[in-house]
Amino acid sequence: MRRLLTVCACALLMMTTVRADDWPQFRGPTAQGHATATGLPTEFGPSQNVVWKRAIPGSGWSSPVLHQGKLYLTTAVPAGSGGNMSLRAFCLDAKTGKPVWDTELFTQDGRTSPRPHRKNSHASPTPLIHDDKLYVHFGHQGTACLTLDGKVVWRQQIKYPPVHGNGGSPVVVDDVLFFSCDAARNPFVIALDVKTGKERWRTPRDTEVRRKFSFSTPLVIEVEGRKQIVSPGSGAVVAYDPKSGKPIWKARYGEGYSVVPRPVYAHGLVFVSSGFDRPVLLAIKPTGKGDVTDTHVAWQMTKGAPHTPSMLVVGDELYCFADRGMATCVDAKTGEEHWQERIGGAYSASPVFADGRIYITNEQGKTVVLKPGKSFEVLAENDLKQKTLATLAVGDGAIFLRTESHLYCFAK
Repeated sequence: MRRLLTVCACALLMMTTVRADDWPQFRGPTAQGHATATGLPTEFGPSQNVVWKRAIPGSGWSSPVLHQGKLYLTTAVPAGSGGNMSLRAFCLDAKTGKPVWDTELFTQDGRTSPRPHRKNSHASPTPLIHDDKLYVHFGHQGTACLTLDGKVVWRQQIKYPPVHGNGGSPVVVDDVLFFSCDAARNPFVIALDVKTGKERWRTPRDTEVRRKFSFSTPLVIEVEGRKQIVSPGSGAVVAYDPKSGKPIWKARYGEGYSVVPRPVYAHGLVFVSSGFDRPVLLAIKPTGKGDVTDTHVAWQMTKGAPHTPSMLVVGDELYCFADRGMATCVDAKTGEEHWQERIGGAYSASPVFADGRIYITNEQGKTVVLKPGKSFEVLAENDLKQKTLATLAVGDGAIFLRTESHLYCFAK
């Protein structure tokens, strides 16, 4: 199938100067929503600061990743009748939006595969680039490693019974690819060998909760010279040893389930949100061992905690964007509230800090641009009027935004 290569491109409206800053994974080079690019537009839209606009075949809510002038993305394309899907990775030129390659990785049998949630897709996890390899993940439907020119290195399928489809993206730490399999029953986390795709270890989730499924992307941190994989799941967030998979510490948050936000680490604290039904934001000191719920939670917040968007730390401030449009800024060290304001719309994408501004896109396609600080100030509202659940990617002096049908490049 070469459907991507036959999609007509819109006219190239302007060119940008190529920059060296990449966006190699979900939430960027730091995995926490910070971009190094400068000279970005504050205002953009369907006819403003558009460099190119490319129709994307199929569907998916994965974000694009950027590496050395190339964009990489995943999608699920209908294949025949009966709900069959072709799960694909493809590459675009970041300057022009022109297709470079398109590779099928897995096929899904529509008769036997579980349907995703209405706000999910068959291609929701964001790809990952590490050591000139591209790792793509479709949850229970399969995981693969490719060269950057689209050749398959390995494929692997870790089976588990999903609820609402797939969601969390993988991470690479040392020589393993790690992701969570927080399924309907018997959830676990797993590490694959980055070179072969073979299983290195798996660790069962040991928290007993009624609803076991979650979708969070883990975060790798280093504490006192030791790496930890911080992975939220239903009922608790757990830090794992990358070499053995053994738990280092755990903080419980009751019956919280369907956990989505990626953790954030700053000022010696790990920030997590506990998921449905009533999220609680926890600030945890990651220096403990075993169950640290009663000893290492520095502070917590309930009003304004997000179900879906990840949090963002800029300087001494922590920013949260609740799913129903409540934006909150607190002191990251203490939890003291600076401001809380409604910014309109429903939110699934995570915020990005770039060029001195905070960008957050709602599900209706409006990107609100805020000035960071202890006072609330909206700098711009940029409305594409197209549905999107994908988080922005930033690099090479440009903003890349995926909607339901297109991928946009915006730059001055």
